[in-house]
Amino acid sequence: MRMSMEREKVRFPSGGTECAAWHYPGTNGACVVMAPGGGVTKEPGTDPFAARFHAAGFSVLAFDYRRFGESGGAPRQILDIEEQLADWRAAIARAATLPGVDPSRVAAWGFSASGGHIFQVASRAPRLAAAIAQTPLADGPVASRRAMAYQTPWGMLRLTVRGLLDAAGGLVGRKPLLVPLAGPPGTVAMLTTPDGNEGDRALNPGNRYPDWQQEVAARSALSLSFYRPGRQASKARCPLLVVVCDQDRSALPGPAVDAARRAPQAELVHLPGGHYAPFMDAHEPAVEAELAFLQRHLLDETPPAGHGAAVTADPSARSRS
Repeated sequence: MRMSMEREKVRFPSGGTECAAWHYPGTNGACVVMAPGGGVTKEPGTDPFAARFHAAGFSVLAFDYRRFGESGGAPRQILDIEEQLADWRAAIARAATLPGVDPSRVAAWGFSASGGHIFQVASRAPRLAAAIAQTPLADGPVASRRAMAYQTPWGMLRLTVRGLLDAAGGLVGRKPLLVPLAGPPGTVAMLTTPDGNEGDRALNPGNRYPDWQQEVAARSALSLSFYRPGRQASKARCPLLVVVCDQDRSALPGPAVDAARRAPQAELVHLPGGHYAPFMDAHEPAVEAELAFLQRHLLDETPPAGHGAAVTADPSARSRS
């Protein structure tokens, strides 16, 4: 891939281990720190957007959470929310030290579960200049209840039991019990929603990333089902862009819109399509809206008229969930 000539591998410490990241050196002094969705590694989860941000002059630091991808940490494939939030803090601190980066012009970008983390990150990182939450998981309990419409009772029971067994096994040092990130209704998988099953096609076209292990520890499903990061939106300390897809059946647009309404400096973009639409048919409007936001808040630039997707002017506007 051409990007291999434009980026370099870096590592930074977090929680007693090291996280691996791609650093794309930029030219405009600003940096976008990026992390992929739950159970996704940095290449399939950030490459398409990182390349566009970099082409526009931004430095990019796209990292793997500990226990995933090229980062350290064991046991593997465990999505631990507090660990991942700590990885965000470490990544933002590392970005501020990159050559050519102004520490006052660092932004955070995440989608899906990482998009949910963005609400927390924006409320906890005082020096962050801007943040983007793309199709974020803003309310785990609401998303989990809606997901039951796309799962059989037997499938839901098996996932719950596997999650409980995995959590109990973790207490005594047993190897994690893994489940696929997605699968059809009735199977034991993290997502059985229609758009959830588009993840491989959206992020891994033509098996471009064969090393991506599309499994997570079953206990991860339990932790995400209780996770409500959107409640922290009111404490966001920086401008926040929330990108929702109106037919998202995996993370749901409604809770994300509510979170945007509560945030002090939020902008809201509605796009058509499901959870992964920004990686597929809605990629161009998503990238344009996000670049316009970054240029305004990191570079104090106003993009040309007509550039970017329409932004909802009234953050109290509600999406049907």
